[in-house]
Amino acid sequence: MKPTLFVLAAGMGSRYGGLKQLDGLGPHGETIMDYSVYDAIQSGFGKVVFVIRKDFEQDFRDKILSKYEGHIPVDVVFQSTDKLPNGFVCPAERTKPWGPAHAVLMAKGAIDEPFAVINSDDFYGRNSYEVLAKELMRPRDRKGDYCMVGFRLGNTTTENGGVNRGVCQTKDGMLTAVEECKEIQYNDARELFYTDAAGTQHMLDADVPVSMNMWGFTPDYFDYAEREFTKFLERDLSTPKAEQVIPDVVDALIKSNEATIKVLDTDSRWFGVTYADDRTAVVAKFAELHKNGVYPDSLFMK
Repeated sequence: MKPTLFVLAAGMGSRYGGLKQLDGLGPHGETIMDYSVYDAIQSGFGKVVFVIRKDFEQDFRDKILSKYEGHIPVDVVFQSTDKLPNGFVCPAERTKPWGPAHAVLMAKGAIDEPFAVINSDDFYGRNSYEVLAKELMRPRDRKGDYCMVGFRLGNTTTENGGVNRGVCQTKDGMLTAVEECKEIQYNDARELFYTDAAGTQHMLDADVPVSMNMWGFTPDYFDYAEREFTKFLERDLSTPKAEQVIPDVVDALIKSNEATIKVLDTDSRWFGVTYADDRTAVVAKFAELHKNGVYPDSLFMK
């Protein structure tokens, strides 16, 4: 069974002009999402599902989904603040979405096969999709048999400032914990470090695996995630800006021994437009990838 690619795209607004997710960074105006979908097709994914907001559905279908017609089946699901489990009512003053973990829950009932979760504005590289598709297509005989792509830290940095990364702790290739390290950057000796809340600097190995929100799940994940989201609401329903991220759910399932997360290695280099100054370098990288034949002149020719 071919896996599905689930793309977190609900953060887009109806005015696309200034949003990096829809910025034309490729030689012919390709967006990062276009490369993600193309790489997923080449790696064996059989369907793409986007989570968006209802208020820009038509624009999204016209401007984004139409280009993929004839190449891969696509579908959309919708995230909104009032889509909550039975017994919960969204506070009237709530405007902020409930976070990525809630966004994934919107696909319950729409995805019945193993699936990958990615961000819409991150370039992950072909090899990351290949290793993830291969892992998702292998037979499973139990619930909670999940995975994530562990990028090497040195392949996820930018020269234009610090980055926040989920630094992974592993044992025998399995995830045991994810620590959010903020403002990771290079020092004058080209060593990577971050500074903790107490002001202490910590050095990091460039090969340490980090999470870039590229996960692999099976449909049983939805029931676990709904239970954990209910716990989150019981605690934080009235906290205006509280949100639940996917590592929160994953960490709870690891601690309860209900899930294991295999960390998949990739030699792909992540890149994205974290800072405005990154744009020029990203445009140059895409141009080079096309020039070297990694991508054809047109990704989605009719």
